[in-house]
Amino acid sequence: MARYSVYAAVVVAALFCLVMAFWNPWFLLGFLLFGYLAALGTYDVLQSRHSILHNYPVLGHMRFLFEGIRPEIRQYLIESDQDEEPFSRNMRSLIYQRAKGVEDKQPFGTSRRVYDAGYEWLTHSAVAKHIANSDFRVTIGGPDCKQPYDSSIFNISAMSFGALSANAILALNKGAKAGNFAHDTGEGGISRYHREGGADLIWEIGSGYFGCRAPDGGFDPEKFREQAADPQVKMIELKLSQGAKPGHGGVLPAAKISPEIAEARGIPMGVDCVSPASHPEFSTPLELMHFIGRLRELSEGKPVGFKLCVGHRREFMCMVRAMLETGIVPDFIVVDGKEGGTGAAPVEFADHLGMPLVEGLTFVHNTLRGAGLRDRVKIGASGKLVTSFRILKMLALGADWTNSARGFMFAVGCIQAQACHTNRCPVGVATQDPLRQRALNVGNKSVRVTRFHANTLNAIAEMTGAAGLDHPGDFLPHHLIMRESDRDIVTGEEIWPYLPNGFLLREEEDAYGYLDRWHRSRAESYEPFDLHRYDRKAASA
Repeated sequence: MARYSVYAAVVVAALFCLVMAFWNPWFLLGFLLFGYLAALGTYDVLQSRHSILHNYPVLGHMRFLFEGIRPEIRQYLIESDQDEEPFSRNMRSLIYQRAKGVEDKQPFGTSRRVYDAGYEWLTHSAVAKHIANSDFRVTIGGPDCKQPYDSSIFNISAMSFGALSANAILALNKGAKAGNFAHDTGEGGISRYHREGGADLIWEIGSGYFGCRAPDGGFDPEKFREQAADPQVKMIELKLSQGAKPGHGGVLPAAKISPEIAEARGIPMGVDCVSPASHPEFSTPLELMHFIGRLRELSEGKPVGFKLCVGHRREFMCMVRAMLETGIVPDFIVVDGKEGGTGAAPVEFADHLGMPLVEGLTFVHNTLRGAGLRDRVKIGASGKLVTSFRILKMLALGADWTNSARGFMFAVGCIQAQACHTNRCPVGVATQDPLRQRALNVGNKSVRVTRFHANTLNAIAEMTGAAGLDHPGDFLPHHLIMRESDRDIVTGEEIWPYLPNGFLLREEEDAYGYLDRWHRSRAESYEPFDLHRYDRKAASA
């Protein structure tokens, strides 16, 4: 019966304080405290929902207390500086330092284990260069685009109003305006807070068609035309999937739809809002390309592209075949790695579905090269890109520009509390609670957003100059070195080579399986075919 000892002790203490209160009224305070604990223990014994509380009344609550503060205890007291769960202390500190404009140098040498497998570095030149202008830009827009966009190589990735608070969206937008870089709206539509700051917008359109949604949940071309005509909208991004939860739809319950969210999304109040797992307007690669062509026409020639987390690689090749067959080529493709994850996602989706960014990016890049289309399509990369090294690595592997979501969340005050889905964000970033979001000072945080962007680009300029190059886009795979074991190293060119332009069209064999998948792809459908040669499981890979 030792498990009831704490319960018995507080009962005895409550009775003792009650008796002693007749001689000294101060004992009433003790009676209130121990009386409350005794009542709590009695409830624990009588309830049947939690077995641990029934068997360990009063004491069992310690288990729930420690479980509740476990993430904070681990983050602040136990986690090492290099543990990336999901962002390391060193990584977060670097973002905070750059956002605040304070010293971001490191004393006493690197803490990285440079002889461990997986360690990576960039090669440098004996003739380093000084790059004075770090405002690196890339022009996005193919031959069919009438209004190309001159974009920064580092922009704010997709985060919707609703997922983030009004103050967070406004701070991000004002910071992007001051720093002359783009702000992706996320699939939640263009809110008043995206417009108020005045920054360049990348309008992301998901399967819910928020901002251009018909009453039946489909696509409304006239609403799209009206929104796309806004000079603040510089590009249109069709979201096919995202890294944290590819192939997963969602439902926004009516109870969570505020007037501001309804306004941004173009949805009615009092009705559940459904985002399907896939787009209702198209279901084949050919239909996807025709839809992209339609969006380009309705937007008067603004850059139109799509975002995806790579899944079945053959299916992306189906899209590329559709580009060749229709002659409709997107102006850009954003590759989202599965390591992305601002929004809440089912655990198994976040952990085990979707391709990581490095593999997804190199596959998209080389497939476009193989089809002879790489010079017509710009590639963006997103997924845990917050440091200059990781950004440069993606540029070396084929990206033309990069996006970051959580990096800019840290810049506006995120502390990685991982409470984004609870509406109880402690710093007012990922919440719709008006009291919580008041803690986020828009004026102060917008300056930090601008600083984080500028100081990251300054670091990119310094590393680019150290490599003897003139622009970050000049990095190639051979500038990357990775340690495979304590004595063996390989170059990026050996692991992630650029495959020859047009090799798929010429049907040249390769060592990576591209041509085999190319033979199993078609523009008319994503369904596998030629099943007499391949069993169904192999053909769907």
